[in-house]
Amino acid sequence: METTQVIAPPAERRRITVAEFAAMYQAGILSEDEHLELINGELITMAAMDAPHASHVARLSRLFIESLSKKAVIYTQLPIVLGEYSEPEPDVAVLRWREDDYCSGKPTAKDVLLVVEVADRSLLYDRETKLPLYAQYGITEVWILNLQAKQVEVYRNPQGSAYQEKQIFKPSDDLAMQAFPDLQFPVSEMFIVPKEHK
Repeated sequence: METTQVIAPPAERRRITVAEFAAMYQAGILSEDEHLELINGELITMAAMDAPHASHVARLSRLFIESLSKKAVIYTQLPIVLGEYSEPEPDVAVLRWREDDYCSGKPTAKDVLLVVEVADRSLLYDRETKLPLYAQYGITEVWILNLQAKQVEVYRNPQGSAYQEKQIFKPSDDLAMQAFPDLQFPVSEMFIVPKEHK
């Protein structure tokens, strides 16, 4: 007797769109307290920030706000729409100046001058998941503030889902973003040495 083997069709993932993501919040399906990113159609729970991560995000935001004034809008852990299926929230984003601070609509890839991710436990995720996404949508420059190695990884010249140029900047170096080449940031000022509280 011959038996017939039934092969189940491969399971397909149903990706969520940016519009559906927003609707889920509006309908109360997702809570405002949930810290989620939409990456390639999948909901990703963002890890809680420890004190060093949070303080470095605050430091970078302050450095950029003080230096760029009304030349750019500084977004701190706020959403950027990348195509139909992704809405990441980078730690810091430097956006083209707009008087309304993007009240009329969330920024998209064309608005982004620089993305900075502060990375400690998230280093592999930032390199392997978020960096290719930023490249895919033509974000011209990404910095990864590597808290483990105390260095800044600078990625430029996106092609496809990769960056063609990578440079490492140490605390002894100065660093300028492509959009504002005359503005030098000492890398040492981006890193914080924790002090003991009495």
